Amino acid sequence: MKKNIRFNIIALMLLGSVSTVFSQQLPQFTQYMFNMISINPAYAGSRETLSIVGLHRSQWIGLNGAPTTQTLSIHSPLKNENIGLGLSFVKDKLGFENFSYLYADFSYTINLSREVQLAFGLKGGFTSFILDQEIRDAAPNDPIISSIENKWSPNIGAGLFLHSNRWYAGLSAPRILEPDYTGSDNFDALERVSYYFTGGVVLDVNNNTKFKPSFLVKTTSGAPLSYDLTANFLFNEKLWLGAAYRFNESAGAFGAILDFQVSKQLRIGYSYEHPTSDISPFGNGTHEILLIFEFSKNEQVRSPRYF
Repeated sequence: MKKNIRFNIIALMLLGSVSTVFSQQLPQFTQYMFNMISINPAYAGSRETLSIVGLHRSQWIGLNGAPTTQTLSIHSPLKNENIGLGLSFVKDKLGFENFSYLYADFSYTINLSREVQLAFGLKGGFTSFILDQEIRDAAPNDPIISSIENKWSPNIGAGLFLHSNRWYAGLSAPRILEPDYTGSDNFDALERVSYYFTGGVVLDVNNNTKFKPSFLVKTTSGAPLSYDLTANFLFNEKLWLGAAYRFNESAGAFGAILDFQVSKQLRIGYSYEHPTSDISPFGNGTHEILLIFEFSKNEQVRSPRYF
């Protein structure tokens, strides 16, 4: 039994491209373009209203111990509209590893022109790491597992967000510090630094249809460069339909996105992603559900928000 547990977690880490030093990269999302507060603190308050975003992601359905992620964030501008504040919580589980992130966001925006704004953002908070007791009990004498510490560690992040009503570009590093989770000189379990470059534009196809291509490029120390390319169509300011493709030098995934504006306050999104890597025969794809709720008086929002 103990050998089986240990074999399962090692196999899962190999399939998920997670190294045996238990280092962690931030969760990835198919619908990142609607949940940018999770990766860029400069996005806080940019929607000109109080915005609450919830997301659930179940990855590689059918594979025992596959990753699951939940996020909940809230952000809003203050009375001084140049300042935005946010708070986010992320829970990420992969096999026997459990990460929780609790972070606050601050942004300050300057007007470069009547149409273009540049926001500077700072993020600060804590990351929690917990290794399930089941794996500890299964291998009490394993030097790697016994060196892993359950702990909360502080971290900081920063970002830039340049945008108008029709396009945006962002650059961010949500976690800058690299805390050690092992307390060992031989095995460093680090929260790796990731840098994100994002961008997108909204183009009119006709009076009722808009086209929004977007991209995300992520670079992480010790991991291959990752690219997300997405193309969404918006019909009658209500229905988003799109496709996504993620790839790096060793893996890839195709995705489909369906997003519906139920009312002026409520928005619901769903995406499905199918891997093209060696993990494909073992799982049934990835499902993601997004909810956005916004409190606003219509006159407070200067223009429609497409991102």
